[in-house]
Amino acid sequence: MFSLIQKKEFFTAAEKEQIVDAIRAAEKETSGEVRVYVESKNAYMDAIDRAAEIFFKLKMQDTDHRNAVLLYVAMKHHELALFADEGIYQKTGAEYWNNAVKNMIEKFSKDDIPGGIGECVRQIGQTLKEKFPYIPTEDKNELPDEIVFGN
Repeated sequence: MFSLIQKKEFFTAAEKEQIVDAIRAAEKETSGEVRVYVESKNAYMDAIDRAAEIFFKLKMQDTDHRNAVLLYVAMKHHELALFADEGIYQKTGAEYWNNAVKNMIEKFSKDDIPGGIGECVRQIGQTLKEKFPYIPTEDKNELPDEIVFGN
């Protein structure tokens, strides 16, 4: 699994920038939105249930096309999940998201958490581009691109 890191030191400044750059690049070519939420531990529930809770808390369901995706990581509990809104989920299905998680786990197992997150964001961005292409006259950045850090 991936190593334990203190909350304030999950990522270096360069790693944070790498992840945010991946989010911005992914969103440039789609109306879809991607957010990353990282917390120390998930003492609440199953990772996918926690991701869903955060998704709604961050009001990600309010995008125009219901095509937002949350990438959730609980560092100390070694948990991760992807939660996709109904617009994109209906166009991809469960197998797509399960494979995306498997790819991320592979990177995490090599102790490359920022790389795993960035790669997953790029993969999701490509899929969002295919399913929800960018329309310059209509699209806007509906959600912040910064990483959200929880407890």
